Amino acid sequence: MARLLIAGVPDEVHVGRHLLSAARSLRIDAEISNMRDAQKAPWLVKKVNWFLRGHRPGAMECYCKELIEQCRAFRPDLLLCTGICPVDRKTLLAIGELGIVSANFLTDDPFNPRHHAPWFMSTLPHYDRIYTPRRANMEDLRNAGCKSVEYLPFAYAPDVHYPDSCESTQSDLPASDVVFAGGGDRDRMPYAKALINAGLKVALYGGQWNRFISARPYWRGYGSASTIRKALKSAKIALCLVRRANRDGNCMRTFEVPATGCCMLTEDTADHRELFGAEGQAVLYFNSVPEMVEKAKWLVNNRPERIRLAAEAYNRITSGGHSYADRLTTILRSVA
Repeated sequence: MARLLIAGVPDEVHVGRHLLSAARSLRIDAEISNMRDAQKAPWLVKKVNWFLRGHRPGAMECYCKELIEQCRAFRPDLLLCTGICPVDRKTLLAIGELGIVSANFLTDDPFNPRHHAPWFMSTLPHYDRIYTPRRANMEDLRNAGCKSVEYLPFAYAPDVHYPDSCESTQSDLPASDVVFAGGGDRDRMPYAKALINAGLKVALYGGQWNRFISARPYWRGYGSASTIRKALKSAKIALCLVRRANRDGNCMRTFEVPATGCCMLTEDTADHRELFGAEGQAVLYFNSVPEMVEKAKWLVNNRPERIRLAAEAYNRITSGGHSYADRLTTILRSVA
């Protein structure tokens, strides 16, 4: 594979940026097209497109034209889109006529009502390959007309997700018993509230937590990659919650948290069992809010066990072929 064009978000915490860094580590000639450009439209245009045109980005037509031009200039062998990418059917067909293979790593479930977009569903069958990190939607994707669907879990980026050194840890960062980094979905609130009510020191990072009155005192903002590393360093355990509306079996934190060396308490899923083994081998699992609270308290009071679990999970992730370079290698082999 000589050239790769990624349609994604280049910010340090996004999959598009991780894939670009992975490509460069593999010495692949790669560029990224910032799909946030598809949102650069006047406020009214954005609202009309979103509510009246099926969640269509306000400047998608302009973005698609620029993407085709970038393809003509750069001549990639593969266009790798990430998630609900603002590329329509007409654009994919035009890119295919240039002899470019198209693929999508579906970071979100397009069947999730929150993400559902008719224009995107009509585009999906025109990708040459679909990679999904969730087994639960593979049959749905095939039934939607996708030609080739493969399971590909999330991963970690070695240049972003690594143990924070003691020297760099900010002394003014509040220590916590439990840290959670991720969106404040409504169905996640009972977990956070239960930990708070149990008297544990909780730190919440990510969007939308501040809309809940009981969570606001524990919300620490969105958090840059550096801030999250420091938060995990100062925390006793990290909570891993999958996104239920996405039918996740694993999520980005599944790989990112262990790669930082933090002990993880995670939802019990088949994907997590496959990665971390039986209970107590590398992580502790929970299937309910009470079980989560009970195990969180136990871990908070058992430092030797936290250290052992964190070390085992770290080794499984960092030496088990779970980097974005490994995922990209899998993609490139399958489209070769």
